[in-house]
Amino acid sequence: MQLSLNGKHALIGGSTQGIGLAIARELALLGATCTLIARNETTLQTAVASLDASAGQQHDYLVADYSDYNGVKDVVAAYVQQQPVHILVNNSGGPAAGPVTDATPEAFLQAFNQHLICNQLLAQLVVPGMKATQYGRIINIISTSVKIPLKGLGVSNTIRGAVASWAKTLSNELGAFGITVNNILPGATATARLENIVNNKSAKTGANREAVEEEMLEEIPMKRFGRPEEIAAAAAFLATPAAAYITGVSIPVDGGRTGSL
Repeated sequence: MQLSLNGKHALIGGSTQGIGLAIARELALLGATCTLIARNETTLQTAVASLDASAGQQHDYLVADYSDYNGVKDVVAAYVQQQPVHILVNNSGGPAAGPVTDATPEAFLQAFNQHLICNQLLAQLVVPGMKATQYGRIINIISTSVKIPLKGLGVSNTIRGAVASWAKTLSNELGAFGITVNNILPGATATARLENIVNNKSAKTGANREAVEEEMLEEIPMKRFGRPEEIAAAAAFLATPAAAYITGVSIPVDGGRTGSL
């Protein structure tokens, strides 16, 4: 099985913590040179320093805020003029929790721009290089809500569904060039976002954190939360030559929680 990513360059969003950083670390272990994108330069420097470079890689970073999609576009446009990107990992922090009936138009627009529009702009920037080098992997980190909407995540459910449909459409258009487009759907994963969800639910219901976590764990057949490294392993496989014939799919990595095939 060909899993080496030696000589490949990866661009990974939201990669200073959680799932994004775990993916960068896995790709680096497979030999990829990684460029991290986030808005905090100090944490970017720390994250880059934590990546394996035993294959001679020189990892780097770009400072950009996904809430400003034009800023992201400008930064990455300048980067791809110097370096083709073989692997694009679209990953950004999820929208705030809350019922859809309480969501404002501004909340939908902000999430749409941060996720779908940034993904679209980044894909447009990297696809020419993927075609030229005859290697392309676009991997979107979304949510299991694209299969079954999650309670209390109205804006997120809506936007994640839009991203999944965008990705399927893109996979159809790029398949003839050998460029794959796939979605990873993390379940409840031990990250800062999960901490926020637990804390918010605890505050709203009056239940203690342990009770909230136990209720969530009851819905997971494996009876535990996922680890960022487990999500990263699935994403890393999709980035390799071994996954060349997998495209247009949404893969849950959720301990069996999603109640559909």
